[in-house]
Amino acid sequence: MRIETSSQLLTVLVGMFFYGNVRDSRSFGEFRQKVCHDCHMMSERTAIISKYALKASRSLGVGMVALMLLFGLPSAKVVKVTTGLNTLVIDAGHGGMDPGCNGNNEVFEKDVTLGVSLKLGKILKDSMPGLKVLYTRTTDKTLKLWERPNLANNNRADLFISIHCNANNNRSAAGSETYFMGLHKTEGNLDVAKRENAAIAYESDYKENSRYGGFDPESAEGHIIFSLVQNAFMKQSLKLASGIESHTNKISMIKSRGVKQAGFLVLWQTSMPSVLVETGFLTNATDRMYLKTNDGQQKIAMGVFRAVRDYKKYLETIGNNNVPGSGAR
Repeated sequence: MRIETSSQLLTVLVGMFFYGNVRDSRSFGEFRQKVCHDCHMMSERTAIISKYALKASRSLGVGMVALMLLFGLPSAKVVKVTTGLNTLVIDAGHGGMDPGCNGNNEVFEKDVTLGVSLKLGKILKDSMPGLKVLYTRTTDKTLKLWERPNLANNNRADLFISIHCNANNNRSAAGSETYFMGLHKTEGNLDVAKRENAAIAYESDYKENSRYGGFDPESAEGHIIFSLVQNAFMKQSLKLASGIESHTNKISMIKSRGVKQAGFLVLWQTSMPSVLVETGFLTNATDRMYLKTNDGQQKIAMGVFRAVRDYKKYLETIGNNNVPGSGAR
């Protein structure tokens, strides 16, 4: 069994135990402490995992889904972690026959995401000429979800930014959110992930596509367990996500709802820091009016650019501190 599969097993079992014993926080804390911190020998760690896996098996349905995803989901490509930013991929969400969310028949998500993405790319190219900027799409075309991270992986990108718009039955819901791959901590986060992941339904062969490992967009348990197979670049993704929310909140009319975690198909197989930006709610009249305009899209693009610029400086600082003789300890 490969190392990355063992890591997924550990993470999934932690999640299974937590999901099956959500009210028993003391037991979960004990499990996490023993497996993630106290055990130095693999044999000891394996024994404790086995012990707690038996308890986790109380939730048989969740356990079966977990095992299916564990062995069914292909592992993301492993790439060397760098302290530079040379290639960035901008992903305009949805497109073509997948319109995304409907903004009161005035505008569709696919059009807003493309507008913001193209504006962001232009700002990056003009302001950071040494940066290679790639797009998953530059026109209104249909893409399969797996093709988006695949483009980033094949080009050994250092950053992946997926642009989206939000929607909610509550029309008063408004504001931006930036997500990175992780466990859904609220029902709201789960709902956002389910809506975005539902885009695979536009792919007629998704049930047979091994790239998705049998993932079922209709299964709540599938989304929960799927979110446990976390991206390895959580710290960097969080850094970028925080910058995006901070900068866009300062210069656009759309206010920040904060940085959040959830399991998104478009993020889970990326081999680099990656975030998904929900620029605002098309179901909210105020957000929608702003997102329809060139000025609104330009302001959001500028906020994301400033976050990328700060993130690049952060990477350079890390790199300088790791240079021998730099004085770092």
